[in-house]
Amino acid sequence: MLDEMDKRLLDALQKNAHLTAQELGEILNLSPSQAGRRRQRLEAEGYIQSYTARLDPGKLGLNVQAFVQITLGVHGPEHGRAFLSLVSTRPEVISAWTLTGDADYLLRIYCDDLSALNTLIHEVLLPHPAVSRVQSQIVMDQLKRDAPLPT
Repeated sequence: MLDEMDKRLLDALQKNAHLTAQELGEILNLSPSQAGRRRQRLEAEGYIQSYTARLDPGKLGLNVQAFVQITLGVHGPEHGRAFLSLVSTRPEVISAWTLTGDADYLLRIYCDDLSALNTLIHEVLLPHPAVSRVQSQIVMDQLKRDAPLPT
């Protein structure tokens, strides 16, 4: 169970994962060793899954972001596994969700340009034997960046 100090520590780390035990201690009003032990416990208990760097897609030449809804025409465990296998091999697909409603999956995709997105949709996603429909929405602007989780 998380106490208020744990929540404050998690909030601080979501804003800056590079914080040292000394810096965490100063933020939390704890000794560096206490802050470090709390961090280690939260890592061991799985509250902190990993540390990553947030990259600028534009600087990497990834100029098109899209959300793509996939509807399967054929349902069943083997079709779902086959589609998941396809999605997991594609670096353009940075996240995928299963959904309720009309679509079965929602993919978040980054591509170099519209031509690359078109190729991905028409030469990779649509030809999959279980896929019956693909609907894409191209992001014009991201008004709010991916934010830290509420704790």
